[in-house]
Amino acid sequence: MSVHHLETPFFQRQPSLPLVIQRFLRKRVEAALHDPAQRFHLAWPTVLGAPRLRELHPEGVPEPELFAHAAKMLAALGVTDPAPAWAETLAAFPDTAERGATGWMPHAAWGAFGPLISLRGGWQLMALTPLPLDERYGLCSGVSLFNHGLYHECHDALEPLWIEAQGPLKGALQGLILMTAGYHHLQLQNAKGMKAVWEEALARLEPFHGRVETPWGPVDFADAARLTAGRQALLDQEADWPALWRMDRPLWTLENA
Repeated sequence: MSVHHLETPFFQRQPSLPLVIQRFLRKRVEAALHDPAQRFHLAWPTVLGAPRLRELHPEGVPEPELFAHAAKMLAALGVTDPAPAWAETLAAFPDTAERGATGWMPHAAWGAFGPLISLRGGWQLMALTPLPLDERYGLCSGVSLFNHGLYHECHDALEPLWIEAQGPLKGALQGLILMTAGYHHLQLQNAKGMKAVWEEALARLEPFHGRVETPWGPVDFADAARLTAGRQALLDQEADWPALWRMDRPLWTLENA
């Protein structure tokens, strides 16, 4: 699986989010990673936080319009009836929405982060929607999330695979997780964090020469390792943030997916 054509709004500096917003975003994507049937939960924050829809319906999106805006995303997941999906989301995640005068509004817990939640939820859903739903789903999720610039979510996808892995595969997965963590630090412009995890990542991945065989298909990370090493070299002096961002975005390729 390759998304080398993909552009992403997340390969740039990102804000440090309050813990309540981090948890809001994480618990839905964790559900989707654990069970792909739960991916539909990501559609509703994507719609409810959309700035244009909030502008049109400041007192709440009417339910029929909410369903109409979510329908295409849900259909791509095989969900044909939005109403029970909406009811299930409200039961599982009551911090999704609250009633306004004219319909549904983002829950007060979102604070001022509605547009960011909408964008990230939509990008998470985009990353996870087209994946195979067999035993490859976990690794495919990690690769797709990495390529979408969703590095924190990539870590969450790969960690269960690393916990269960043994032998060389465990070391390789840990190296990929550490590479991912470094790019998350890059998004937060945390030079110390980047340097520490990338040193260990590159050391763990060196024996694999840019390609690791897994039970779910081989992962080619050679170009990503080269770019990471290039960035690591820049960190040997004071971090040059423009130079770090000008380098190409790293991508992984999961073959036969």
